[in-house]
Amino acid sequence: MNAEFLQSGAAAPQATAPLVARVNGVALHAEAETLSTEELRQRACSELLRQAAIESGLLAPTDPAPCDGVLGEAASQAIDAWLEREVQVPEPSEEACRRHHAAHPARYKAGQRAQVRHVLFAVTPGTDVVALRNRAEACLLDVRCHDGKPKDGAGSGFERAARELSNCPSGAEGGALGWLTPADCAPEFAREIFGHVEVGVLPRLVHSRFGLHVVEVLEREGGEPQSFESVRGAVATALRQQVYVTALRQCLQLLAGQATVEGVDLDAAQTPLVQ
Repeated sequence: MNAEFLQSGAAAPQATAPLVARVNGVALHAEAETLSTEELRQRACSELLRQAAIESGLLAPTDPAPCDGVLGEAASQAIDAWLEREVQVPEPSEEACRRHHAAHPARYKAGQRAQVRHVLFAVTPGTDVVALRNRAEACLLDVRCHDGKPKDGAGSGFERAARELSNCPSGAEGGALGWLTPADCAPEFAREIFGHVEVGVLPRLVHSRFGLHVVEVLEREGGEPQSFESVRGAVATALRQQVYVTALRQCLQLLAGQATVEGVDLDAAQTPLVQ
């Protein structure tokens, strides 16, 4: 596949939630609303974090529960503050960065070809952009908690998210776009993919004229190997992300274990939020 992902497609089929799902008695959706499994888990994750922010005094107890899945500005800011405080990511040492660079030389080439997959949250006429961004950010948070390994034959968490949430035809294939060159992509998308040397789930949403993308670079080819000095920042970012994912899983596991959860599977050993 190549630039065909730039065309808007139909959303993946939605799964019906059997009951109104709740976290500590707070409803995650309206009784008649249907949600995909992935979106239901994302709402549960956001609600766990919202309630943690309230418990920590970072958010007013009167903050309205987002039954439609869209967090208010105050809740979003409070969750960001809570994560910044609770998910500690120490700066990696020079020695650790050099070891990582030496052990993964293929990751740090200036390449002109990349194997990519994505989840597209398309902007269409009448789209609530704030709600769209909230869904995209929740998806990004979720897939960053995955280790990418298939589970029970269902594929990785990224693949499940793409099948259930993406507005691109590639969602049926787990978001796979195949090998891309800069010429295959819209310029703003190409800048994000080929203007960096990152491999893995990008720690930011990628904006294009077609919407918001959660992107994973699976592999890069071509170009020349880069010296450690030239990619020191990218190496440090990769190591910080590894530590962040571990700490985030632990936080979510603790919150889920302390909560009363109904209608959504957040078992610490099963859910992609904390596995």
